[in-house]
Amino acid sequence: MSLVRPTPPPFEWADPFFTFGVTGTNGKTSTVHMIAAVIAAAGHLPLRISTVDYRLGDVDLGLPHTRKGFFDAFEAARDGGSSWASVEVTSRALADHYAKRWRFDLGVFTNLSADHLSTHGTYEAYLAAKAQLFIHLAPGRTAVLNAADEHALFIDQAIPPDVRRCWFGSPTRGPILRDAQLTAARVEVDATGTRVVLKPSPMADALGGVLETRLVGAVFGENALAAAAAGLSAGFRPDAVKAGLAACPPVPGRFEVLGHDPVAIVDYAHTPDALDRTCRQARALARGRLIVVFGAGGGASPDKRVPMGQAVGAHADVAFVTDDNPRDDDPAQIAAALVAGLHETSAEVHVVLDRAEAIERAMELAAPGDVVVVAGKGHEQGQIRGGECLPFCDRSELRRWLRTS
Repeated sequence: MSLVRPTPPPFEWADPFFTFGVTGTNGKTSTVHMIAAVIAAAGHLPLRISTVDYRLGDVDLGLPHTRKGFFDAFEAARDGGSSWASVEVTSRALADHYAKRWRFDLGVFTNLSADHLSTHGTYEAYLAAKAQLFIHLAPGRTAVLNAADEHALFIDQAIPPDVRRCWFGSPTRGPILRDAQLTAARVEVDATGTRVVLKPSPMADALGGVLETRLVGAVFGENALAAAAAGLSAGFRPDAVKAGLAACPPVPGRFEVLGHDPVAIVDYAHTPDALDRTCRQARALARGRLIVVFGAGGGASPDKRVPMGQAVGAHADVAFVTDDNPRDDDPAQIAAALVAGLHETSAEVHVVLDRAEAIERAMELAAPGDVVVVAGKGHEQGQIRGGECLPFCDRSELRRWLRTS
């Protein structure tokens, strides 16, 4: 059976939309937010669909993260006069054939590392799910791929030859594995934002050789490269791309700096790779110690727990191991696996399963010059235990402590 390309719109009214789809293990949400900011800077009303929210311009649509909510968001965008959308596409959605249900006009691949293996069964199946976004792109459309991630080379082989490729890369991810249209020469980070100095190329020259974003962290430099490559590939003016990236506000729970002395950060990192990069960046900001509060989710990819502990311990002076959506797993067993990884390092370890108490104790321990990272839940508003989701928010807990301290 031949592949139908492009995917036909599910509704006649959907045809005018140009939809950016972003997939990968880490960086999806911030890249989606950056692309939406570029769309806005280009003078269009963006629909933004991410794990944080469904938003049309500045309006939170308040829709559920379901298939119906997805279609309802696009209907609201149509009614509001929008025809541009930036969408986070998870591996679960792609495995559920989302790329056959909605036409994506440009695909972005951020990176791949171990996650969701209990969902997909194997690493190969996880990668194959990600590739679905690009296999269904129409002839002449563009796949934006990470030249510093070896998995992008495999995705490239699966994409039809009549789809354009646009490669980006940053040495903060690793060696650049192939020629790229947009590459970072260096990435500069401080507590107020990130600056990417570009290697000379036609794309880089059009952008003036530099990209800037208010998001803090080298990983956001990578995401800015991806968003810039996507925006230029879609035909947006270079000045709109630069302005959109510079205007994009910090993404809730993505290396979000909530306090400054000590520096207090909430981040969504919940894989070994993401924790390594988050802790490495936090260490670079610290004048004193790095204190990390983290846990691991129950039910999903238990093999990543020991490596998560190793990743944190490689950078942190002090680690507080706590709960993070234990679901039906024994929280003490989850913690034991994380501690096993930490004990291979020199980090000081405390096990405090009550997450609110762990955050409070970490902040009480912190002194000026220290950095505290609360990792794993990011923007989430609940803590899942068994079949129940109890109200809990890392950002609210940390802000409460900062207000009352």
